[in-house]
Amino acid sequence: MKRTKWITAALCMILLFSGCGQENTQEKHIFGATYMTRNNPYFDVLNDEIAEGVEANGDKLIVRDPLQDQEKQNQQILDMIDEGIEILFLNPVDKAKVKPALQACQKAGVKIINIDTQVDDSEYVLATIETDNYQAGQECAKDMMRRVDSAKIIILDNSMQDSIVQRVQGFLDTIEGHPEYQVVRQIFSGGEIEISAEVVSELLNEDFNVVFGGNDPSALGALAALQKAGKEEGILIYGVDGSPDFKAMLELGYVTGTSSQSPETIGKMAIDMAYQELRGEKVKKYVKLPSRLITRENLINYDIDGWQ
Repeated sequence: MKRTKWITAALCMILLFSGCGQENTQEKHIFGATYMTRNNPYFDVLNDEIAEGVEANGDKLIVRDPLQDQEKQNQQILDMIDEGIEILFLNPVDKAKVKPALQACQKAGVKIINIDTQVDDSEYVLATIETDNYQAGQECAKDMMRRVDSAKIIILDNSMQDSIVQRVQGFLDTIEGHPEYQVVRQIFSGGEIEISAEVVSELLNEDFNVVFGGNDPSALGALAALQKAGKEEGILIYGVDGSPDFKAMLELGYVTGTSSQSPETIGKMAIDMAYQELRGEKVKKYVKLPSRLITRENLINYDIDGWQ
């Protein structure tokens, strides 16, 4: 019995010094993620990809939703810095007013990967990944010009978000020099269905036959307002995202076209960049992904229930 106890004690000592008997005490990396809103399925898909990549590596992701409030987002970022994040995946509410949070991250040594829409002060950012938003706007305008010889257009804008600013600029530049395509209203819609529906419901007495939404929720909000008033007939409706919800309406013929985005691809690339940085590897500063126009005519080539 004494010999057995001695052997057991000896084995424990061997395991202790070899490390085999200890728990894996390797510290987890901590990441933060904040999106302008979670009231948009696009950001749910984007976050799922990032969370999956972090969890696959046994690390931790802290996620915050500022509900379209930049002051709240700035405070949430400060809180995440206090919680020990090393890398922040950032989708800003306001491309300019996010600057204090960018400066706080720089001071704390937190690296920022800017996703989906750029900040104004990109010198604070490690890397940016986004869709070619200018091209997305161009594609919608080109399709509109193929369908109608003239148009009176409502643009649902959001000047705080660089992605929507670029989409609108691409649209406007494409119709420039063509006076038969006239923008009658360019108005803030918040990038959300509810706000857009309310805005468009107040414009129903305007003379227009085209709506360009800065994203799919804006376009779908316009559709909701038009359908409620029974005035959707003959109105071309464009969005940007390629969301399953928009494609379902496209299949039914209620909307006209959407320029695609891939939140899955953006999320996967963001994770790759984050771990490249942690390994001390060089990270590409800027990545732009192409956008493709999806219409009812080519919808068969796309996954209606997914993202492109």
